[in-house]
Amino acid sequence: MSDHQQPGAPVVQGPGSPAAARSAGIGTSAARTAWFVLGKATGMVVVLLVVSALTYAVFVLLPADPAQLACGRPCTPERLEAARGYMGLDQPAWKQYLLFLGGIFAGRTFGAGATAIECATPCLGYSFRLNESVTDLILNRLPVTVSIAVGAAVLWLVVGVLSGVVAAIKRGTAVDRLIILGAIAGVSAPSYLVGLLAILLFGFTLDMVPVSGYVPFTESPVDWAWHLVLPWTVLALLSAAVYARLTRAQMLDVMGQDYIRTARAKGLTEGRVITRHALRNVMIPVITLFGLDLGSLLGGAVITERVFSMPGLGSLLLDAVGNFDLPILVGVTLFSAAIIIVANFVVDLVYGVLDPRSRS
Repeated sequence: MSDHQQPGAPVVQGPGSPAAARSAGIGTSAARTAWFVLGKATGMVVVLLVVSALTYAVFVLLPADPAQLACGRPCTPERLEAARGYMGLDQPAWKQYLLFLGGIFAGRTFGAGATAIECATPCLGYSFRLNESVTDLILNRLPVTVSIAVGAAVLWLVVGVLSGVVAAIKRGTAVDRLIILGAIAGVSAPSYLVGLLAILLFGFTLDMVPVSGYVPFTESPVDWAWHLVLPWTVLALLSAAVYARLTRAQMLDVMGQDYIRTARAKGLTEGRVITRHALRNVMIPVITLFGLDLGSLLGGAVITERVFSMPGLGSLLLDAVGNFDLPILVGVTLFSAAIIIVANFVVDLVYGVLDPRSRS
């Protein structure tokens, strides 16, 4: 305090004071975070546009004609031309794509007059075979796929990470070898084969759990979970094998680092060293893989849904392939790609939180 400053008077902080330095540091960190998020979001939008264009181009260039499939029999040239005009297929490919994009943001109308069909925003196309918008079809099937994906993902993350940590701690022991053997078997086993064997053993032989069907959560949470036990378990066991191997390898690498030895030298317990210091770095690659796997599964667990007769996005996609329903193929493919891209975006944000150096 200077000689002329009265007691109790506010202390004026200069530009070089510690408080000013802290404020500047906080402002710089916030700006860096904002630019990081903005850059990732911009990249996500660009990738979505590129993926949508490529997806639409692939299916538009296919030799099959959706108008021919919707025309019926007998399909005269006049009726075929009318069907093409009604579905908007009489336009150039680039204009069809712009109409498709416009439908996502502003809805779309097929045909005109009394027979016109309104496809509400966001319109991912219209299935003339099923007489329903692709968006409605996806939303109706999405709860099934989300139920399978999220439940299985929680199981495989917990089981896989715990198994990997235990294997690393017990390195070289019988427990470690048993976990590695199980992981190799899980990685090598085809999911459809494991699913069929699980149905045969636990469904038909032991009659322990339901082997097919889906009960909405809103109707009965207990029946909902009971019908999903087998799909969850099959998916979790197969995916947990990958996470166990990854976690074990990362743990063995991290436990040899200098900061781990420093933490032990400070007298921290082994459990505290693992949970507070080692796992934080181990989880960075695990979370990255988890986000991508969950995003892929949310786009449709094709094999699992077919094996367990679950009416999700995977089954919708397979049915569309069998009937060559191009609007559904385009819509579901684009929706699945968008889910994966968004999942990757979220993973990047989480990665930035776990490792602030990645935001620089």
